[in-house]
Amino acid sequence: QVQLVESGGGLVQTGGSLRLSCAASGRTFSRYDMGWFRQAPGKEREFVGTISQSGGFTNYAAAVKGRFTISRDNAKSTVYLQMNSLKPEDTAVYYCAAGVFSTQASSYAYWGQGTQVTVSS
Repeated sequence: QVQLVESGGGLVQTGGSLRLSCAASGRTFSRYDMGWFRQAPGKEREFVGTISQSGGFTNYAAAVKGRFTISRDNAKSTVYLQMNSLKPEDTAVYYCAAGVFSTQASSYAYWGQGTQVTVSS
């Protein structure tokens, strides 16, 4: 079992940057592909990006490609989401998840509690 804790959210102006972190407990972190999802008020949870176990493969939603970057440090059991050129429409609660390399939330068995990102215009 994996427990995930996100951090790094906050309030930022349009065009700004934030880096989210997701720390995992346990010694099996490197066995999981990791995903980031987000959910804005009144909307369904949506895929942001995913990274393979070794970090060698990534996949991003079209809405964030070129602005967001996912990385991981297996020695620290942590996955990161670097968000640049933020827009108001990026405002959401961001979740990290552990599971299988996929754009589908159902492919991820373990989820963090989420961290709020608010982008002001």
